[in-house]
Amino acid sequence: MSANHLIAVDALHRAMRLLVRGFGSGEAEVNAVCDNLIEANLTGHDSHGIGMLPRYAASFLEGGLQPNAHVRTVLDAGALLRLDGCAGFGQVVGGEAMALGIERARTHGCCVLALGNAHHLGRIGAWAEQAVAAGLVSLHFVNVISRGIVAPYGGSDARFGTNPFTAGIPLKGRAPLILDFATSVIAQGKTRVAHNKGERVPPEHLIDDQGRPTTDPRYSVIEPFGAILAFGAHKGYGMAVLCELLGGALAAGVTQHTHDSSKKRVLNGMLTVLIDPAQLGDRTAYEAEMLTFVDWVTASPPRAGFDRVRLAGDPEREWRARRMAAGVPVDATTWDEILGAAAKLGVDSRRVHAEAGLG
Repeated sequence: MSANHLIAVDALHRAMRLLVRGFGSGEAEVNAVCDNLIEANLTGHDSHGIGMLPRYAASFLEGGLQPNAHVRTVLDAGALLRLDGCAGFGQVVGGEAMALGIERARTHGCCVLALGNAHHLGRIGAWAEQAVAAGLVSLHFVNVISRGIVAPYGGSDARFGTNPFTAGIPLKGRAPLILDFATSVIAQGKTRVAHNKGERVPPEHLIDDQGRPTTDPRYSVIEPFGAILAFGAHKGYGMAVLCELLGGALAAGVTQHTHDSSKKRVLNGMLTVLIDPAQLGDRTAYEAEMLTFVDWVTASPPRAGFDRVRLAGDPEREWRARRMAAGVPVDATTWDEILGAAAKLGVDSRRVHAEAGLG
């Protein structure tokens, strides 16, 4: 079992900014990358947090990640946009793409946004949060171009990525609904975290390299590789295929169809639908109806083992409040990997360690 470091949020920001400067990024990019990754940790999604930086460093060093890149418009048809992320940091090109889509949705009432060739977009919930902050509804279908890590329903090896689906809905006077999930039963990053901590994963989450059930997360982290299973059997599998066809083939023009695991880059395609509900109908009526339903659902008496009924997005907000107060836990193995990435980028790992308040 790997021990944890507990790092204060401000100290973690200082340490990670020092590291990310090693990519040669401008300060705006440094801030965007660090803020996005640390926000993932704060919301309880360590799989999409600072533990991704060693993978980013490896991708950069092999030429798969392009710092200081910006989104490029390929097609502009008013309410329909096709954008190229130019293999730039997803934290940058994702934010730029969403800003363009939000502006078009405000003008036209809706926007369909196709983004391809973006390096790892991180926690897709961040883009839904950007949309709801602008008062918009958003739907996101995302594919992953990297080593396949999820098996199709009934299959015995990995054929595609964790292919997330996300939706954001603003609720008047309330925190928004942010539904954000991988179509696999567990995110690949969570298996990496479990492996680094020396923990097992629950049954029915993984198969080994022979297609047999296993609880050892190493089969999704180190060779010989097995595969993660889709959630809900054929249901998650169907959603994963949908995300591959829409986020991959349609939005990005690229799908996952190789067993090649030699490259470290993680590219995402994302098809986003943005809707301005204020332009769709009677705003007062739909806002009231949404709240009526939300109140009805969450008023259900909690059953044994639960304290209350929550909406999607509530757990992340609760995690954030706790970790802002107590600090962010980072297991020792992951931290050592982060320090190793710093050294590979030419950054003094001892300074990173000291900025985090660990020495």
